[in-house]
Amino acid sequence: MNKSVLMTQKDGIAQIILSRPERLNAINDDLLIELNAALKSVNEDSDVGVVILRGAGKAFCAGDDLKDAANRRDMPEVEIRRYLEDIQEITRLMMLNEKVVIGAIHGWAAGGGFEWALNCDFTIMAESARCFFPEVGLGIFVTGGISSILPNLVGLQKAKELIILGEKVDAKTALDLGIAWKVVPDESLLDEAYDLAKRLMAMPHTARGLAKKTLNLSASLPLGEAMDLETSVTTEGMLDPDTAARAAAALAK
Repeated sequence: MNKSVLMTQKDGIAQIILSRPERLNAINDDLLIELNAALKSVNEDSDVGVVILRGAGKAFCAGDDLKDAANRRDMPEVEIRRYLEDIQEITRLMMLNEKVVIGAIHGWAAGGGFEWALNCDFTIMAESARCFFPEVGLGIFVTGGISSILPNLVGLQKAKELIILGEKVDAKTALDLGIAWKVVPDESLLDEAYDLAKRLMAMPHTARGLAKKTLNLSASLPLGEAMDLETSVTTEGMLDPDTAARAAAALAK
């Protein structure tokens, strides 16, 4: 059976690869479970200091797989909340630990994929990167602590534009907004990520890890509360019959 997430490790640098290229690495249950396991594995591995997160094929991650999303309207509320907590756990595993996470982002980073790009400590975007949040237009809401993280990055008005209006941003705009740390040619993306990873690995390991964890906690003190609120708001949206219809209509386009 094909795996949805691949992982390699060398010299303290772990590479986690979203691997559903035929669906632009869209998020389904298998990918979510495997990404959760991969992040837990690297977080528990004392030999790993830096993680590179990237996508296989033409995109980083196209967000929720609409084939699955259209089927969730019949799920009971307790199961929806469990699914959303699995999504939120990815953010906790990325942000509330001492492993520095580098995002190597190319092609589409939509919905949950955009959330994960923003959860990275250093987000390097290829020139092909395109990002947006479709959630509100589909009747739900963002997760991944974005309601706390994004206003801190870009200001409240711009965050509303990106989240409520679902405006798309290219790599250059992302850099100007402070969403991307660096923009590079597509062919240089992985090399740039590894160069940064090696630079980070050369630093004192304890200080590097504690600096990352402390900065994330200090910059986003309401993060946990924001994520609890996101879960409640998104649960309500997913229980709305109109949401499944919107997902089905989007899939049909």
